[in-house]
Amino acid sequence: MSAFEPRDADWEARVRASIARQAFMNSLGVEVGDLAPGAVDLVLPFRPDLTQQHGFFHAGTTTTIADSAAGYAALSLYPKGSGVLTTEFKINLLNPGRGERLVARGRVVKPGRTLTICKADVFGIDDDRETHVATGLFSMISLEGLDD
Repeated sequence: MSAFEPRDADWEARVRASIARQAFMNSLGVEVGDLAPGAVDLVLPFRPDLTQQHGFFHAGTTTTIADSAAGYAALSLYPKGSGVLTTEFKINLLNPGRGERLVARGRVVKPGRTLTICKADVFGIDDDRETHVATGLFSMISLEGLDD
């Protein structure tokens, strides 16, 4: 899944612990999917209270899980004692967000000491069918002392 080397041997435990502490992700019901250095998948099961007026996942929920998947992909490569914050992103909504769940696949494109460039693709999943819902490009900053 990934060819990157993490700078923290305990990267996976740190990423999982950070996700578990994120109150907003918990309130949405986000679950951790696959993890690898530079790659994080987040899963959001369908709930009616996460939809917009037409019954599709709200764009805000789609964007939120894309941003978090990209951020955690970056964090997986950061050294111990540093945290991640988003500095910039652009997202394209490609199809209505529908399905039993959304899966956001965050991937590091170019790691850096301070800034890391990531992408995230969000898919609506129904049975074995995937629909590409959104794609985005993200800039993440590594900040020392924000021990995620």
